[in-house]
Amino acid sequence: MTTDAVPETALADWFRTAVPGSVAPLSVQRIAGGHSNLTFRITDATGATWALRRPPMGMVLATAHDMGREWRFLTALAGTAVPVAPPVALCTDPEVIGAEFYVMGFVEGDVLGDEASGHRLEPAARHAAGLDAVEVMAALHAVDPDAAGLGDLRRPGGYLQRQLRRWHRQVHASAVTDLDVVDAAHDALAARAARLRPSEVRIAHGDFRLGNLAVGPDGRVRAVFDWELATLGDPLADLGWLIASWGRPGDAVPPTLRGPSLVEGWAERDELVDRYARRSGRDVTDLDFYVAFARWRSACIGAGVWSRYAGGAMGEGEPVEVSAARLASLHAQAAAALAALGG
Repeated sequence: MTTDAVPETALADWFRTAVPGSVAPLSVQRIAGGHSNLTFRITDATGATWALRRPPMGMVLATAHDMGREWRFLTALAGTAVPVAPPVALCTDPEVIGAEFYVMGFVEGDVLGDEASGHRLEPAARHAAGLDAVEVMAALHAVDPDAAGLGDLRRPGGYLQRQLRRWHRQVHASAVTDLDVVDAAHDALAARAARLRPSEVRIAHGDFRLGNLAVGPDGRVRAVFDWELATLGDPLADLGWLIASWGRPGDAVPPTLRGPSLVEGWAERDELVDRYARRSGRDVTDLDFYVAFARWRSACIGAGVWSRYAGGAMGEGEPVEVSAARLASLHAQAAAALAALGG
């Protein structure tokens, strides 16, 4: 197996037949990825560009980074009202570059993944970007999974119950020893989830936020990326995840991620919720639960990331103060979830 994430010669051989019209040689540039699937910009001799997605190097569990599953969502949504990169080709032969991968059209746009990036749009475009993001989310949740050919991904039982079991199991497999608040929040979430009305089953992106969108200078969303966590489930889980990550200046409770909305000029959370409710027609009365669930899930994910650094799986590890801050943040998110549920 190759030690290069995307060996150019091997990729060019595959491109020759899989991507008609491409002209060798190819150049490969990594543009995203870290703890998750990796994304690369592929440029051919004519200047034509594509994006390639593959699992992270050193991946152990293939089911955790299923390229075929991402490809299914991408191809199912192509041609709908949901903006996605045009699917080009899927390679299921791991011998080509060392792992399965897929290629899609390259969509130009700004991916706003951190607080500093919030300044890159003009104030009017910042406000528009938030509202357009929830318009796109509503469009995603309007897609009928059965009509899109994804109906076989339905699973028995409730989505929230499955998610609570999955993340609770994973957080207890982490190296974090103090999980009292995480466990208390889990129990409160499970009790509240049992009282919720069953939701309609829709496509849930799983990580819907500005850092996974390409946005134009006018604030319009050009593409939704990273379908790694997509599934069929409760659409309000996506809205709760977005709102939990949507920090604003002066917030008493920190967001799950320090993203661009912490900069002045971005829409307020209630504007996003109101726009989504109007466009989707869904009742958002219980959104406090979904925001609390998002904070708790973020804490569980944070425990896994902290454990990988602490165990040396991410290289030389982090400075002590960064590691301590990461640990404090996951506990703070779990505590915020518990407090929001009256615990």
